[in-house]
Amino acid sequence: MFFERPGGGERAILVHLDGQDPSAREDPQEFRELARSAGAETVGFVNVARHQPSAKYLIGSGKVEELHDLVKDDEVELVIFNHTLTPSQERNLERALECRVLDRTGLILDIFAQRARTHEGKLQVELAQLEHMSTRLVRGWTHLERQKGGIGLRGPGETQLETDRRLLRIRIRQIKQRLEKVRGQREQARRGRRRADVPLVSLVGYTNAGKSTLFNALTRAEVYAANQLFATLDPTLRRLELDDLGPVVLADTVGFIRHLPHKLVESFRATLEESSNADLLLHVIDAHEPERDEQIEQVLAVLGEIGAEEVPLLEVYNKVDLMEGIEPQIQRDADGVPRRVWVSAQQGLGLDLLRQAVAELLGDDLFIGTLRLPQRLARMRAQLFGLGAVQSEAHDEEGGSLLQVRLQRVELHRLISREGFQPAEFFEQHTLQ
Repeated sequence: MFFERPGGGERAILVHLDGQDPSAREDPQEFRELARSAGAETVGFVNVARHQPSAKYLIGSGKVEELHDLVKDDEVELVIFNHTLTPSQERNLERALECRVLDRTGLILDIFAQRARTHEGKLQVELAQLEHMSTRLVRGWTHLERQKGGIGLRGPGETQLETDRRLLRIRIRQIKQRLEKVRGQREQARRGRRRADVPLVSLVGYTNAGKSTLFNALTRAEVYAANQLFATLDPTLRRLELDDLGPVVLADTVGFIRHLPHKLVESFRATLEESSNADLLLHVIDAHEPERDEQIEQVLAVLGEIGAEEVPLLEVYNKVDLMEGIEPQIQRDADGVPRRVWVSAQQGLGLDLLRQAVAELLGDDLFIGTLRLPQRLARMRAQLFGLGAVQSEAHDEEGGSLLQVRLQRVELHRLISREGFQPAEFFEQHTLQ
């Protein structure tokens, strides 16, 4: 990087603030899981009861002294806070504790950096890290940050800082340009799917809810799945065949988390657009999680941030094998439309019900039937074959085509209008009952 930082280590003390307002409160158990997912060896957990955070350290000076003693006694190399620290708080704490200090955002960024495998994923992580680092750049130049003005007192500190900031800005601009190219490639792929009339179904949900396990169970893929936060970072798309519907594309996406850093949402916008452009969202929920209602709220909040709140959504309650008295089932609303499906991805329970519910929701706008096309509509016949909508073909006594068709009604209406028919008139004359 552009400046030296204290060497990081695996032995860490976790610091959690209790007593803040409910909207800003974090989950201590989730904090432990985040640290474990990052590879930290937790040697201590400090719970600080403080209603008014300190501007200098976030915590009180007495707790800072106590932490300093723990750091020395346990030979700790890293102190992680379960909250967002300002650049000055992070710098002050590193001076006082004489070790590296990381906040919640930095911890999540580190996990993302470990998980990224594809070129796109690495670019997105680097962008988020650089934007996060740009606010903390002065920390690397503490020996130059107090330059005074006046003749003979001007030093190179500010010049060096400006040089580093300029290098950061250049690199950030380069990454954004590359990601714009990736966004264009994704949009081109989406246009291709739309032309082929293949619906996109996207898995979304809180991290570690079981999305990748469900993805593997449905598609027989081998996406990495583990009992840890953010096991999936790079999106994966696979083809899935559904009865009475045909092929759909299923997308496995990065999990969400409480107070997901805004920089990550911005950096991963190209990836998250797979969800905002989907035809259906499968919101995978850990049914066994005590705080599942709070997790549901967080996922819906992130969906709102990326403009996916209007996309049709089916709730998938996963891990029913860990619950007593709950069987795999489809729950419907008053109109009989599927709203919830209870499954166990790990045990393969209820997957047929999930496929049925998805087919029902996507099949509302699907035409499945037999069209009788006379020879004068040969162009329309060729277009239907070109779209891959014809399942089988036979011929009547007059030489016309009897086509078994599966196609989105919008696309079929477009073809009908191109031939000069009104849809109602066409179906009355050319549909085989």
